[in-house]
Amino acid sequence: MEIPSPNGPASAAALPTPPRWDLSPIFPSLDSPEFAAGFAGALAALHDLKALFDREGIAGGKSGASAEDERASFESVVTAYNAAIESINTVRGYIALHVSTDSRNAAAQAKLSEIRREMVTLSLLDKRLAAWVGTIDVDRLLASSELARTHEFAIKQLRIQSERLMAPGEEDLAASLHLAGGGAWGKLHGDITSQLIVSLDGVEQPMSVIRGLASNEDRETRRKAYEAELAAWERVSIPLCAAMNSIKHEANVLAGRRGWGDVLNVALYNNHIDRPTLDAMMTAARAAFPDFRRYMRAKARVVSGEKALAWYDLFAPLGDSTRTWAWPEAEAFIEKQFGAYSDKMRQFAVRAFREKWIDAEPRPGKRDGAFCMGIRPGESRIMQNYKPAFDGVGTLAHELGHGYHNLCLADRTNLQRQTPSTLAETASIFCETIARGAALKDASKEDQLAIVEDSLQGSCQVVVDITSRFLFEQRVLERRKDRELSVSELCDIMRGAQLETYGDGLNADLLHPYMWAVKGHYYGSSFYNFPYMFGLLFGLGLYAIYKREPDSFYGRYDDLLSRTGMAGSVELAQGFGIDIRDVAFWNASFDQIRAEVSLFEQLTSAA
Repeated sequence: MEIPSPNGPASAAALPTPPRWDLSPIFPSLDSPEFAAGFAGALAALHDLKALFDREGIAGGKSGASAEDERASFESVVTAYNAAIESINTVRGYIALHVSTDSRNAAAQAKLSEIRREMVTLSLLDKRLAAWVGTIDVDRLLASSELARTHEFAIKQLRIQSERLMAPGEEDLAASLHLAGGGAWGKLHGDITSQLIVSLDGVEQPMSVIRGLASNEDRETRRKAYEAELAAWERVSIPLCAAMNSIKHEANVLAGRRGWGDVLNVALYNNHIDRPTLDAMMTAARAAFPDFRRYMRAKARVVSGEKALAWYDLFAPLGDSTRTWAWPEAEAFIEKQFGAYSDKMRQFAVRAFREKWIDAEPRPGKRDGAFCMGIRPGESRIMQNYKPAFDGVGTLAHELGHGYHNLCLADRTNLQRQTPSTLAETASIFCETIARGAALKDASKEDQLAIVEDSLQGSCQVVVDITSRFLFEQRVLERRKDRELSVSELCDIMRGAQLETYGDGLNADLLHPYMWAVKGHYYGSSFYNFPYMFGLLFGLGLYAIYKREPDSFYGRYDDLLSRTGMAGSVELAQGFGIDIRDVAFWNASFDQIRAEVSLFEQLTSAA
């Protein structure tokens, strides 16, 4: 498949096809003997782990064991746990990579269903481990075991979780029913959206292609794609509404039964932050909304001559740049800019390209968006739907940043690598910022406009749109406590959240009421939204420190990335002199975005 350039004279020329990844170093194929052995080995490791839990009495209830027995049980169980999860994650990740690029792959879907069933056992073992930790003398264990001391944060997190568990039989039932509950509804959303075909001008195309037209240079094309997209979402809204209702009901019930109070408290625990941190960040975000609206109004003047943006103009490209970024150019650029930061980062990028870790070619059956998955220690796979413009390069740098983070975590055990979503974005934002700064340095005015627009477009999504999603989810969860919500009610809640956040930057008659159907995040973990904002602003804050103190930064930064599963966000930030409970830190990060808004206004006025 060849992708034409979206800009200028080069559009007539064919560009090199972006690559597909090579999964064969993991297993030759899904039907290979090696995969069969790996699959069987992963399940055997899981069953052996369960047997070990049974022998060691890893469960709730009064322990009464001696210090030596507790130490021996902990060390044998945690060693086996880390090894088993490593094996399971590789097999499960390999299957998921196949499904993400071809949701019609029946063999992969069947294997994914099999391993999801087995994950019920793992979920129950996690609960048993937490319950057991809740019964032992943690201080005594930490004093007697070096292995425990290197897993101190995980132990303390398990201790908190132990206080939020239902009775063992109830946890067993909840995990078993999840396969036919939230897990099944989430899978339904993924299957429907990845296979959704949209008719545009009499031509049927995958939804990922239609949504990609949101950044087409022709406004009429964007408008028609937007209208076709909304019509397609309406067509599948009933099953997606059922999925949303079911998932949020399950989340509410479990949060209540486990004593969390509300679902947001679960998300804060999972993301290793507290309410004062979230409140400080959200306060700073609301203070920045007027600046984002300045950006949107300035863009509207250029795109349409109107006072506010239509939804279908949010991603409109700006600038008269004829620059295209064919895939080989993107590779060379990333290697060079990562190398300007450190040779370690450059070598990582070279390896990712050379060993074909990246699947960048858009095609039917492939899911929308982009992600990076750690598949083995230090080794990742990256999926994106590459566009030959700088936003495609920025996305590539972002996802490679996740891969670099995985590299820094390579020597940690699985329990030590349990990085929350808040900190998972740290390296990706950092690497994306490196790429953008380098691209701006030598760019023409037209290219500068395109790059700054791409940056602000992304920041607007991560701050303004993310806040709208946060408000939407809060309100849906609250109202779902009383009854099911209809399609029209979900659309009304989404419109209200968009109006509250985008304000007069958007045309109130041209919003996206079906954004709740688009975003897969609603159908997995609840409140998967605010961690992206945290990641953006925390990454920008770290980048500012790097620019001020480059010589002392590198070692501390890699150490932070290696410890994102070993300490809370407050503690890790303090290592760089950052107080994330202080609104001032978040405002300082927003100041970097405000400077981009001012530059954008200058460039658009000149244009």
